[in-house]
Amino acid sequence: MCGISGIYFSKKINKIDLRINNMQKSLHHRGPDVSSSYITENIAFAHNRLKIIDLSDNANMPMHSNTKRYVLIYNGEIYNFAELKKNIKYNFTTKSDSEVILAYAELNKLDDFISKANGMFAISIYDKEKKTLILYRDRLGIKPLYYYKNNNFFVFGSEIKAILNSGLVDAIQNESSFDSYLAYRYVPEPKTFFKDIFHVEAGTKMLVSLKNKQVKISTETFWKLPKSNDIKEHYSSKKEQNIIEETKEKLLKAINYRTISDVALGSYLSGGVDSSLLTAILSKQNTNLNTYTIGFENEKYNEFKFSDIIADQYKTKHHKILIKNSKNYIDEWENLISYRDQPLGVPNEIPLAMMSRELKKKITVVLSGEGADELFGGYGRIFRFPYHHTNNDWKDFITTYEYVPREIRNEFLLTSKEDRKILDNNVKNIFRETSVEDAIFQFFHKFHIKGLLQRLDVTTMQASVEGRVPFLDHELIEYVYNNVPYSLKLKWKSDIYKDKAKNLSPDQYSEEYDTPKYILKKISEEFLPKEIIYRKKMGFPVPLNEWFDNDFTAYSKQLLNNASWLNTKKITHLFDKAKKNDRFGQIIWMFTNIRLWEKKYFNKNWKY
Repeated sequence: MCGISGIYFSKKINKIDLRINNMQKSLHHRGPDVSSSYITENIAFAHNRLKIIDLSDNANMPMHSNTKRYVLIYNGEIYNFAELKKNIKYNFTTKSDSEVILAYAELNKLDDFISKANGMFAISIYDKEKKTLILYRDRLGIKPLYYYKNNNFFVFGSEIKAILNSGLVDAIQNESSFDSYLAYRYVPEPKTFFKDIFHVEAGTKMLVSLKNKQVKISTETFWKLPKSNDIKEHYSSKKEQNIIEETKEKLLKAINYRTISDVALGSYLSGGVDSSLLTAILSKQNTNLNTYTIGFENEKYNEFKFSDIIADQYKTKHHKILIKNSKNYIDEWENLISYRDQPLGVPNEIPLAMMSRELKKKITVVLSGEGADELFGGYGRIFRFPYHHTNNDWKDFITTYEYVPREIRNEFLLTSKEDRKILDNNVKNIFRETSVEDAIFQFFHKFHIKGLLQRLDVTTMQASVEGRVPFLDHELIEYVYNNVPYSLKLKWKSDIYKDKAKNLSPDQYSEEYDTPKYILKKISEEFLPKEIIYRKKMGFPVPLNEWFDNDFTAYSKQLLNNASWLNTKKITHLFDKAKKNDRFGQIIWMFTNIRLWEKKYFNKNWKY
């Protein structure tokens, strides 16, 4: 796991050494073990390495192919690199996955490699012969990659701060993104909070080249999320068991791949079914497994008693971190925005960042449960939407999903809402092209999961830790979409309960009348006690409603009173209106996030 950055240019750039050095320094936290750079005719590369596989210096990057034609910098892990290595003839000098990428490039088989690669990656390869730059970003967008382009240069990096630290790019607010953020908790790809700075989109190859002495880019998609095999037939218990066993086999393979490491690894352990199952499977291979959980003093806001059950059962080295008061939270909040370069998306990012710094004392790789809810239907309130809406009503769905209601955004936000039309059209198209059931799973993988992946990347990498996500293994996802019916993701407990649910909202009956993530919970019965598997989903709560009713009110109002993009004459009304919503604390927290981000990024000149 690493930090990558670079500048591709059509004509000489002054102070190129200083610029690439400053970009590299800004990403030190992503790879504190080795920092290296490479500058040639029209490319400058910087690499910050966090040693995970092949700890020797031979595996440092930038790495050159045998003929020296190709130069590589890369962030991520290719878990099946040893298998792909066996398929080709090449004079390997390292045991790294990085060199396997270069070998395929040398053999003119890069696209073939990407089609077979199982992993998470942001890859950058420079072809000296063609003077072209090739970028790939993994299928689900687990690893970040940002860029800025004009006619004279193309600047890219693992984080936006690398681009800003090049001194070639102004920090300009993309105010149209504020509405998107308040709706989705992050800004959907390809846009960001900064004008003219974009994501390389997930599952995309980008080619950067010179044409008529100007920088040009072209893109192509190398992977798309499959549509669900919309099987309606009734499943016999025997066939259901076959699907459970096949899903378990795919999941175990995904987890085993993510244990490949030359450094110590561990697991998050919240006490929920996802992290508990990961811990149970990992502990069978690692008798000294380190596990971690974090929570608040009030028992409503921690799951310590549940994580203790699993830690005791599997005899892990369990670490519990306690957040004692709201002041701890505010200090961490302001600091973490400096790593994310954007407003935070999820309130529990702060405790996750604190936990990552604690686990770095003993391990460098941690497995996390992101993707389980999105793949198996874990959010009952949302995934039961099709039972009550059979007419592809995307408008009702998006109203249910969005975090800050449109009514509040329309009344208090003064910025452009033009991006809302784009996002609405994206959702409308998903619902138009497939069944309601499949549309929601498609939405969660194409949009919702991206915010959670940004959370994981920031909270782990700020502590120089690599986070791995077995539930986002693309082979597992493809299998589930093609073979697991909706009825085995969310299963009614009986036809009587299904009938009773007709006149209720999913909030009222989810997990009482049905079993979300049914197939995953059936797999878990082999490993976990039923009190863990079938307890109600808790998530990772932060006491924001309480804090914004007390400690945070003055802090937040002081910040928001100076917001040029907000109707500041109505701040008190904003608080009063938000209090009528169950997400009151999170709504105010999100508005406040934008102000904290503004203060950090727009009080200095970035260009030099």
